[in-house]
Amino acid sequence: MMQPSVLLLEDEPQLAKIVTESLQKRDFAVTHAPNGLRGLDIVRTTAFDICVVDVMLPLMDGFTFVQELRKTDKTTPVLFLTAKSMTEDVVRGFELGGNDYLKKPFSLEELVLRLKELLRRNASEEKVPESTAIGLYTFDPLKQELWLQQELVCKLSHRENELLKMLVQHKNQVLDRKASLLKLWGDDSFFNARSMDVFISKLRKHLKQDPSIEILNIRGVGYKLVV
Repeated sequence: MMQPSVLLLEDEPQLAKIVTESLQKRDFAVTHAPNGLRGLDIVRTTAFDICVVDVMLPLMDGFTFVQELRKTDKTTPVLFLTAKSMTEDVVRGFELGGNDYLKKPFSLEELVLRLKELLRRNASEEKVPESTAIGLYTFDPLKQELWLQQELVCKLSHRENELLKMLVQHKNQVLDRKASLLKLWGDDSFFNARSMDVFISKLRKHLKQDPSIEILNIRGVGYKLVV
């Protein structure tokens, strides 16, 4: 079995050394970059199974790195390492294409568990058609675009795209709230549930030009895309 390949973006030399050695002992192949610019240089020529990205980096911060990465790579899982705990910072990370986050200081055991879970989820992703109709809209999950009668309505953020993809897969059925939180956020904590509500509100706004489309909140159960 091949070792999962990890790109680690971390500017603290001692922490980078500890994380690298710990992951290598657990059969991960690790490539380290001390800043976002170096990280971008590396991903232009090398593909990775997963990226671990510190938010606060010199030359190019972690948010900007992931924003640039997602222009060409929509699928490689990204776990943010952050000293920030403010809601808007974490939500921004998800919007830009992050899949999970871990607050510093963290245990190496938790990091390994989260990496394995992200890799497992990514390997089991369901296939979605290149484009699909939602009422009068056309949703292109590969390009992360929403169109209305030949006009581009918006470019979806990574998190909006993944959530809409799940709603489409369960169209006219209830999308279980807990299951979707576990798949997209990694856990079903109150904080992540509130973050999910924010993204549901954004999707409603994107789809409001077709009054036949509704995203219903099924209290205590989940959401339902009705078309």
